[in-house]
Amino acid sequence: MWRCINGRICRRYLSTSCASARGWWDHVRPAPKDPIFSVNEAFLADPFPHKINLGMGTYRDHDGKPFIPQCVRDAETKIRRCKLEELNTSAVRSKFAEECVKLAYGNDSSVVRDGLFAGIPALSGTGACRLFAEFQRHFYPDSQMYLPDPTWSNHHNIWKQAEIPVKTFHYYNPDTKGLDFAALLNDVKNAPDCSFFLLHPCAHNPTGVDPTEEQWREISYQFKVKNHFPFFDMAYQGFSSGDLDKDATALRIFLEDGHLIGCAQSFAKNMGLSEHKVGCLSVLCQSIKQVAALKSQLQLMSQAMYSSIPFHSILLVTMILSNPEIEALWRKEIKVMAKRIQTMRTTLRHCLENLDSSFNWEHITSQVGMFCFSGLAPDQVKQLEKMFHIYMTPDGRISMAGVTTSNVDYLANAIHHVTRINEEALRICSI
Repeated sequence: MWRCINGRICRRYLSTSCASARGWWDHVRPAPKDPIFSVNEAFLADPFPHKINLGMGTYRDHDGKPFIPQCVRDAETKIRRCKLEELNTSAVRSKFAEECVKLAYGNDSSVVRDGLFAGIPALSGTGACRLFAEFQRHFYPDSQMYLPDPTWSNHHNIWKQAEIPVKTFHYYNPDTKGLDFAALLNDVKNAPDCSFFLLHPCAHNPTGVDPTEEQWREISYQFKVKNHFPFFDMAYQGFSSGDLDKDATALRIFLEDGHLIGCAQSFAKNMGLSEHKVGCLSVLCQSIKQVAALKSQLQLMSQAMYSSIPFHSILLVTMILSNPEIEALWRKEIKVMAKRIQTMRTTLRHCLENLDSSFNWEHITSQVGMFCFSGLAPDQVKQLEKMFHIYMTPDGRISMAGVTTSNVDYLANAIHHVTRINEEALRICSI
């Protein structure tokens, strides 16, 4: 490299480390693959014509096709008639947050009536969780986040990326394939006072196991005793019972008991808006002064992280939630979506029982929501993939949205086959 010094052309020598950029990224290693993305990649690479993808997290119709509710199409039509340049974007964003909080806590909720919430649009539920984790890091840097065991795998990544230590609390009992309620309460009681806990208010991912209303009331009471902070990740409102209000019972119990609450909402699943990346983060406050402070901080952090989310997505959700006719249609469609999943649960269970399986499959129908924690072991999941071209995450989580009337018999026979193989192997070993 040449350089002019005092009128003379001189060669400038660089150190070996600076002269070459070859070593910049040598220390970077590939990140571990997300289990869900890995399942989808394997599924897409499989040329078998009758393969089944049970790893997906989005709703599918009877034919296994992506589903766009009619309410979304109606909202799109109304939006096309609007002159977007005449809309007050700030007012629409505020309206969006207000409608989201109404959906979570009820139209007549005191937090809505008194405006005691700081809410802003976020990049779907993931972005809302990540933004809250950043908020937690800024204002409670010495805190931890307690996650249910198990939980959606990305929850661990989100809080670790925010440099918040993660601990787990008992949730699922593999023996009963239900809630380990006693152990859960014990962990809540033994956690340090004023701890942060992440809770799934309905349709728990990945287990499909939800506390009963009575159990939620006991959990809320113990949180109050310990002054824990509840952060709800509500990604599947409507998919548990088909009733949007019933699926928000947990939040409303905690509100009734006087908790301040954080809530991440996503419309990727229940509105079929997975590609729109629209969600909301809201945090309840004790005063209007707190609302102003928290909202300003959340806006500042979101601007640094992603600036803003697409305005069309915000407008679409706001239109659905604020228009009585379209909102009523959405509620009807949610019931249909939930009913299809419930029907597939019943059908799958009956198909397995009709094959004279020696296993108990009651958990398929006792669990709720999008996912079924099947109880299949990782080696059985591998066998399903290799022998039958059926794909699911290694923990045996089945996305019930991938089960259809045309593939449920095939799926039941495949599950029966791999579970029978393992049963026979154990019987032989015991002889």
